[in-house]
Amino acid sequence: MAIDVERDGAVATIRIARPDKLNALSLAMYDDLGRAFAEAAADDAIRSVVLAGAGERAFCVGADLTESIPALASDRFDISAWDPAHLKNVPLYKPVVCAIRGLCIGGGFEIMLATDIRIASTEAVFQLPEPIHGFVPAGGTLVRLIRQIGHAHAMEILLTGQRFSSADMLARGVVNRVLPAVEVEPAAMELAARIATLSPTAIQTIKQAVLTLQDLPFSEAFAAEAKLGQRTFTSEDARRGLAAFAARGKT
Repeated sequence: MAIDVERDGAVATIRIARPDKLNALSLAMYDDLGRAFAEAAADDAIRSVVLAGAGERAFCVGADLTESIPALASDRFDISAWDPAHLKNVPLYKPVVCAIRGLCIGGGFEIMLATDIRIASTEAVFQLPEPIHGFVPAGGTLVRLIRQIGHAHAMEILLTGQRFSSADMLARGVVNRVLPAVEVEPAAMELAARIATLSPTAIQTIKQAVLTLQDLPFSEAFAAEAKLGQRTFTSEDARRGLAAFAARGKT
């Protein structure tokens, strides 16, 4: 199995593990990645996820073109079959921290955009080469990138097909931090572990709100926000948290 899943307490690490092929995803690996995300979503013991690639050379270079392009070009395969792997219309409200070393290209870039917090190595390289080859990044990127960063930055990445450094991605707001390669996964694990110590009700409600409210009109969004907020205010997590806060105030 080229998608490996490891558990460390409340943190699950999902690893794209095909380093000899720069972690290119076969059709079977897309299925396995989507299944790994779904299992993390369903497991109450998991509170946060780290997504990483095996080896130093690549996070992921996207689909294995020897398999995927013939399938797509023949029109016998619908790219929507990859939706679970791209976290499209998938209710994974647990935070996903992405650890990016080496190449992050094509479908790898697209999967990275589905994560919440991104830590890249200083030598990481990012690219959406699809227009060079006559097609488009339709694994969520045409929707996500323009919503995550400014229009001009997004269009430069989408339209030029050129490669960008991790410093470029940091400046454009695509990644959160840039660190030496040896520090990337430890930093991602530390951040995921910290998030895992916080209220799962609060954390998952925050992510749900961010993913589901952004396109609603203000009045509808505010009403939905109030309902989500009320759900947390009346939760057992909130009762415990407020009780602990009150107890500290009495000491």
